[in-house]
Amino acid sequence: MLGLNGTPFQPATLQLTGIPGMHTGQAWIALIFCFLYFISIAGNLSILALVIREPPLHQPMYYFLSMLSLNDLGVSLSTLPTVLATFCFNYRHVGFDACLVQMFFIHTFSFMESGILLAMSFDRFVAICDPLRYSTVLTNSRILGMGLGILAKSFTTLFPFPFLVKRLPFCKGNVLHHSYCLHPDLMKVACGDIHVNNIYGLFVVIFTYGVDSVFILLSYALILRAVLVIASHEQRLKALNTCISHICAVLAFYVPIIAVSMIHRFWKSAPAVVHVMMSNVYLFVPPMLNPIIYSVKTKEIRRGMLKVFHKSQT
Repeated sequence: MLGLNGTPFQPATLQLTGIPGMHTGQAWIALIFCFLYFISIAGNLSILALVIREPPLHQPMYYFLSMLSLNDLGVSLSTLPTVLATFCFNYRHVGFDACLVQMFFIHTFSFMESGILLAMSFDRFVAICDPLRYSTVLTNSRILGMGLGILAKSFTTLFPFPFLVKRLPFCKGNVLHHSYCLHPDLMKVACGDIHVNNIYGLFVVIFTYGVDSVFILLSYALILRAVLVIASHEQRLKALNTCISHICAVLAFYVPIIAVSMIHRFWKSAPAVVHVMMSNVYLFVPPMLNPIIYSVKTKEIRRGMLKVFHKSQT
């Protein structure tokens, strides 16, 4: 479809969708999303503030945790405007260019999270397999370089996406299936040749999620081999216990991604509400769970929070 000037038609606005089939109870859904946002934003800000103000937490492990919290804030803030507009104010329209910007940031922060989890697995690998060189391997400058490298990798691989979408005509309507903009969702309403988008999207997924997950598994295989060599059962448990928080964060991130992929591939006839709910889990659960996981399972974080709480009471 061509516009009046002969260029491919692109709608001025796109229409967002809440949860299919749930025409009633929108107030409760809005309340749930507000609660999830509050937990996510407050929890991750607390982790960041704690690491900044507590000198005992000025260690590589907590620097990587700060990166994870900062990234989770980015994920939450990327979806917040349109989700709240959809469910709280029943405003379901977003400008086409604004939708592309949101799509770029959502995917960029999601891929960055995968890279940060890989960096955290490297931190655990060095701490357990080569503890004597821990402080010399993970210096502040090297940690900063890893963080900038993760940012650069995610930004450069995702940068072409808005332009690849911008070139397409949109002749299948302007209604999206979520309350935020995702690349696969935009492809469902685009027409023309979308092979380049699909092939590049597959390449980015393999280059990020695929490669990162393989190296995370490899690092834990090496960690497990090193732990099994330790003679003391108590020392083995102590070493593995330092990895529990990170393992939980990895599962919270990758399990929803795998579930979404499996549903799209093997359950194509699934109701639309299933796809929407799984996508919501994939974007909302990890940012909410990560601060809870690290607050519960990491003694230093828990101790720091109790210290701040006691100071506020005096």
